[in-house]
Amino acid sequence: MIRSFLSRGALAAGVLFALAAPALAQQSKPAPKPAAAPAKPAAGAKPAAAPTEQGPFLLATFGDWGVYASDTANGRVCYALSQPKERLPKELKRDPGFLFISTRPAEGVRNEISIITGFPTKDNAPGDFAIGSTTYKLVQKGNSAWLGNPAQDPAAIETMKKGSTLTTKTVSGKGNVTTDRYSLNGLGQALDRIKKECP
Repeated sequence: MIRSFLSRGALAAGVLFALAAPALAQQSKPAPKPAAAPAKPAAGAKPAAAPTEQGPFLLATFGDWGVYASDTANGRVCYALSQPKERLPKELKRDPGFLFISTRPAEGVRNEISIITGFPTKDNAPGDFAIGSTTYKLVQKGNSAWLGNPAQDPAAIETMKKGSTLTTKTVSGKGNVTTDRYSLNGLGQALDRIKKECP
């Protein structure tokens, strides 16, 4: 069964993409210098209220995967994020691509696979998600793709943990077949960290 793009697809991908852009930028910036210690509050003063939303922020990097979190009014959202190591055809212009594995405890979502293609896809066109000789079918909408059968996400992730590379094939709105190759180095450690951050 094709998942509901509105409830589990387009909305989640849009939020994750918005979170990923600034978070990725953090990786390339040098660590900021520690700020001076804040002044001690006056006796009897109440501490400032904590913000209801914070992030996204990078928690850790394992191999080619980053672990990010965002604290929202509905609770913490965690995700592992990676970018393609190779994109074909090379001459095709597109925005950055991302592969996410997200966990949103407040929604009962754990280890959901999402792809941001970086270009408008041919809606509902079939695609491939391959780890070695194991292939899963993708469905596409907008600039995103997901496994056609969401019940296969857990099995796909277990296969990913044992693999070294993952290849996705999608179709652009203009009919171009595109291939992205991702490294799976560090994925297992990244998912272990997510379990701790988003139990």
